[in-house]
Amino acid sequence: MSIGNLTELDSNLTLSDRLKVFKASQFNPDSYLQSKCNNMTEKEIKHACMNLLELRKASAEEMRKSVYANYTAFIRTSKEITVLEGELLSMRNLLSTQAALVHGLAEGVFLDSLTAGADNSEEDNILAVKNTKLNKIETWLVEYEENLEVLLAEKRVEEAMAALEEGEKVAKEQAAKEPHAKNTLSQDALQRLKNALTLLRQKLVDQLAEATCQPFTKGAELRSAVLSIKNLGDGPRAHTLLLNSHQQRLQRGMQSLRPSNNSHGGSTTSALSQLVFSTIAQASSDSLAVFGEEPAYSSELVTWAVKQTYTFALLLKRHALASSAAAGGLRVATECVQICLGHCALLEARGLALSPILMRHFRPCVDLAFNSTLKRIEQSTAALAAADDWVLSYAPGDARPFSSTLSLSSASMSQSKLSSSAHKLNSMIKAFMEDVGPLEILQLDGPALEGVLQIFNSYVNLLISALPGSMENEETLDGSGNRILKMAESESQQLALLANASLLADELLPRAALKLLPLSQANKVDATPRSTSDRQGRVPEQREWKRKLQRSVERLRDSFCRQHALDLIFTVEGDIRLNAEIYLSMDGHTEEPEWFPSPIFQELFEKLTRMASIAADMFVGRERFATLLLMRQTETVILWLSDDQNFWEEIEQGPTPLGPLGLQQFYLDMEFVMIFASEGRYLSRNLQQVIKTIIERAIEAVAATGIDPYSVLPEDDWFAEVAQIAMKMLSGKGNYSGLEGEVTSPTASAPAPAPAELHLYENRLSGFLPPTIGCLKNLNALLLHSNRFTGSIPGSFSNLTNLVHLDLHSNSLSGHIPENIGEL
Repeated sequence: MSIGNLTELDSNLTLSDRLKVFKASQFNPDSYLQSKCNNMTEKEIKHACMNLLELRKASAEEMRKSVYANYTAFIRTSKEITVLEGELLSMRNLLSTQAALVHGLAEGVFLDSLTAGADNSEEDNILAVKNTKLNKIETWLVEYEENLEVLLAEKRVEEAMAALEEGEKVAKEQAAKEPHAKNTLSQDALQRLKNALTLLRQKLVDQLAEATCQPFTKGAELRSAVLSIKNLGDGPRAHTLLLNSHQQRLQRGMQSLRPSNNSHGGSTTSALSQLVFSTIAQASSDSLAVFGEEPAYSSELVTWAVKQTYTFALLLKRHALASSAAAGGLRVATECVQICLGHCALLEARGLALSPILMRHFRPCVDLAFNSTLKRIEQSTAALAAADDWVLSYAPGDARPFSSTLSLSSASMSQSKLSSSAHKLNSMIKAFMEDVGPLEILQLDGPALEGVLQIFNSYVNLLISALPGSMENEETLDGSGNRILKMAESESQQLALLANASLLADELLPRAALKLLPLSQANKVDATPRSTSDRQGRVPEQREWKRKLQRSVERLRDSFCRQHALDLIFTVEGDIRLNAEIYLSMDGHTEEPEWFPSPIFQELFEKLTRMASIAADMFVGRERFATLLLMRQTETVILWLSDDQNFWEEIEQGPTPLGPLGLQQFYLDMEFVMIFASEGRYLSRNLQQVIKTIIERAIEAVAATGIDPYSVLPEDDWFAEVAQIAMKMLSGKGNYSGLEGEVTSPTASAPAPAPAELHLYENRLSGFLPPTIGCLKNLNALLLHSNRFTGSIPGSFSNLTNLVHLDLHSNSLSGHIPENIGEL
């Protein structure tokens, strides 16, 4: 099995399953490495090393999670052990006291018996007692006890500590001496000394504990008192007193900074957070300085820090986050969380990871503010779209201050032309992304992208509804039946809908999403404005998200193209204009038709020409989108013709067959579409293939009638020349003047303009000139330059009132010039 297969197998196992081999009692590292690395190449060994490093990181993370999972039980057990140690110490003190009492009673009984049995006088007894007490060490003991009482009464702690140390030294020396040695305390006196030392120690602890509770005891003085208590043998109490002192200081500070329910700002949050976490940091430093890294004390410190963080989180949630989250104040929630997490990060170097406690309380509020903000953006956008006039303009002055990370390229994007609702949507989403970006620890980037995508889809649905005749228009009616969304009536307004959606999806929203990247990556992307749009797709999630935005724009584009195609194909009454009768009826006339593209394709050319002109001004810098739009619009019409079963049933199976003239007209229409689409640079391969397919289908329909279709079709140059003439006449590029008369040809849509000068350059022109030329009132020059001109000049030239120049340059002119040209 190759290393790749092993890696794929390991990736499907859980961490515990992958670690089982290392937990076995028979695990041998050398044998394991030999079995894995014996036949591996250098590349595979490096890959295995990387996998081992990943396993080590995962193992460390698993251990950390296990520690946190059982932390509560560990802390509880540590507390119980501490309490048990205190109780044992108390029991030992009680037993020592009881033993001293027993010894004292026994000694007193012995002295009473000696006194009762003696015959000496009372004075001799007193003298004997004095002589026994005049022992040097016993005299010291009497003075020592009196000195202790004075030191304790005057609370001279340092001197009392020194006296305690001296007494313990003497007691230790006396306990080591022989009972009858010189300057030796009796058992009763030694026990009395030990009892005095125990009492002194306890009273010193109480005095020091009282000192730690005073508000003026801080810093070095507090650490000294705690250290003294620890040295007196009560370390657990000393550590607890240290933490209690810091907690009291914290409570006093929070009382002075506690916010009210109706007023709370970032400054108050910052002050509270700084107070809480600086106090925790100081307590950690004091604990480490006095007690070191002993596990019992470290555990108590962690428990105390968690409790203080929990209390602070509840306070901030109650006074700041809850109300702002309910109102959709994501900015306030973001500031609070960011400030607190920043202070928490400073404590992680001390081993205190308190951010999970904050997140457990802050996350619900942030989620509420997050969802409320998204809902507010969607509602505000819908309200603004209802009043939008769909006229593009530059963005108004942005009152929101630019952040320090805003690049020059982002500032330039504010100069993009959008309608009012799109400008507002862009500014709200940009502000939303800036608010969410700093909360990387909450992992809100995915939900933020999904929420913005949902808002954009809703906005695109509104744009689709703004198209006249859209099937979604019913959704834009209120309960009374009144329209709540202004329609985009003109083509310019309808193209403005596409400009809104395309610019938002391609540039503005992806640029706003860069705020979700880590700060270093965002700055790196913003550093080169020209390549920002390319670099912003580097993150796989954002790249897929941008594709979804573009698919939503494609829905709007398809609705736009479908609506305009239906306007061309159907009349207002619902009749089909693009039907088979146009071509089937041509061969029934006795006269040969006057060749010109069919009316519907003339209108298609004029519509696309207008759209191209409007799009050239509207899609500056985004010409590709305009090209794709024109390409899609042309494809929509031709695909409808290709898929119209009724059309082809009449062509192929109808009672009236398709004749040569109908085929020629159909061929001319299709060539006309391909030529003007090619010159406009929006002829797609798909469109070209579909047109070729339906032309072949029409040719096969004619061939099925027994007629050779290629014998009746002119060469391609003829179709190209007629299409070029039609394009010039329809676009008015030949300096044509006015015209009169009606066009009677079924293949002509409207009277053509009268050219001041008409040049016909043709290698071979078969057929007739369009009859609309017959409506000309003025023709300065008619120039027919042809190697071979076949056909005739229409008799309708008799309508011409003035022909300044008729120039026929031809090597071979076949046909005739009508006699009525003499009337010119």
